[in-house]
Parts: sequence; C-alpha cells; structure tokens
Amino acid sequence: MATSVSAAADREETSSASKIKPGVAPLRVGQGHDFLLRRLHSLSGIVPVGAFLLEHILISNSTAMSGPAAYAVQVKFLGGLPLVFYLELFGIWLPIAFHGLYGFFIWYRGDANLIHYPWTGNWMYTMQRWTGLIAFAYIVVHVYTLRFTGVDLHDNPAASFGKVQQELSNRSYLIFYVVGLVAACWHLAYGIWLFLCKWGIVTGEKARRRVLGLSLGLFVLMTVVGLASIRSFVKHPRMPVAGATMEQLSK
Repeated sequence: MATSVSAAADREETSSASKIKPGVAPLRVGQGHDFLLRRLHSLSGIVPVGAFLLEHILISNSTAMSGPAAYAVQVKFLGGLPLVFYLELFGIWLPIAFHGLYGFFIWYRGDANLIHYPWTGNWMYTMQRWTGLIAFAYIVVHVYTLRFTGVDLHDNPAASFGKVQQELSNRSYLIFYVVGLVAACWHLAYGIWLFLCKWGIVTGEKARRRVLGLSLGLFVLMTVVGLASIRSFVKHPRMPVAGATMEQLSK
C-alpha cells in the first residue's frame, strides 16, 4: 500500500514538473555571446569613447579658457582631420551608441539593493548606472546640436565659440550641460577603475584602493577643467555666430 502511494506521488510530481516551462540556464564566465558583448562594452567605454571624452574635456574644451580664437583654431584642426566623417562615425557615434544602448540593457538586467545592502560599492555601482544614463543623453544632445544643427562648425570654425555661447545663454540648457558634464566625468573615471579590475590589469585589494583613488582624482580634474571651460563661455562677451571669421577672432 505504501509503495503504491509513493509511486502515485512520484507520477504526480513528474506530471507537474513537465508542465513547467524550462528556464534559461545562467551564463557562466567565458560562455555565450553575453560575455563577449560585456567585454566589448567595457572596452568601448575606454577606447574610443573614454579617449574621446578625455580629449574633448581636457584638451579641446579647455582651449576656451584662452579665448574664442584659440577655441576656433582647435575646432578647425579637428574639422580638418583626414576622413573626419568616418573618424566621427566609427570613432565616436557608433561606439557611443553601442556603449550606451548595451549599457541600458545591462542596467535592465542588473540589481542593486541600496536599502538592504548600502555598501560603498553598491552606491558606486548605482551611481555608475545613473550617470551613464545622464551622460548618454548629454552627449547625444550636445553632439547633435553642435554638429548637426545651425552653422556647420567644420566649415565655419570661427562660429564655434559664439554657437556654444548661444546654447549656454539658455539657463535650463546651462544646468543640463553642468549636470551632464559632471555625470560624464564620474562615469568615465569610475569606469576606468572598473575596466582595470574586470580585465585583471589591477589585482589585489591594496592596489585596487590606490587605483580607485587615482580614478577619483581624475574625476575631480576633469570636472574642474570642464566647469572652468563652461564658465569661460558664459563670462566672455558674446561672439557672433553668423558671419564670424577667423580674422575677427584674432583682433
């Protein structure tokens, strides 16, 4: 009697289990497309997206502190690079699109528990996700408005300083620029630390703490230079956009 009851229970359990749809087996390290895409996402955040942000903030935008003429010369140099459209397409736009969109996918699948586990690493992970969202929106709007609306700065580099001033004259846009700049600086600086740790370039708790300190120092440096550049645009007397020439700027 006990044997028949046990057999019936086994048959019922087997029947119930067969009705449950099988799930997706979790990916292991080194298996599946997810691992490769995550590696490409991590790498694209450093090269070329990170390199672009470093150059843009610490070099190109910082020339604004030397005045409109210096800024126009830098814009003219960048616009005169060989095959500049393809450099922008494959070195800036497509990598940013991949890094940002796949980053949203990672965010969707991620889980941070600030309430239950308010550890420093969890807070930084959450900041990395939110700053990524803000930075992506900031970069898209910034590139679109300066590169594809109004005066073409590659053809008219003398109008570059005045065009940025024109945008920053809107208080809401100015706030958006400041918030976006700080978010981009944090996302890149902390992202460099994550990259070095994930790729096994920096190992050991002590070394990681040191590199984290250097990354935070880079964040401060980029933020200070970026804000100083924005201040230069805002405080400088308004420059013309339409009809501006390099000769006018040199006077």
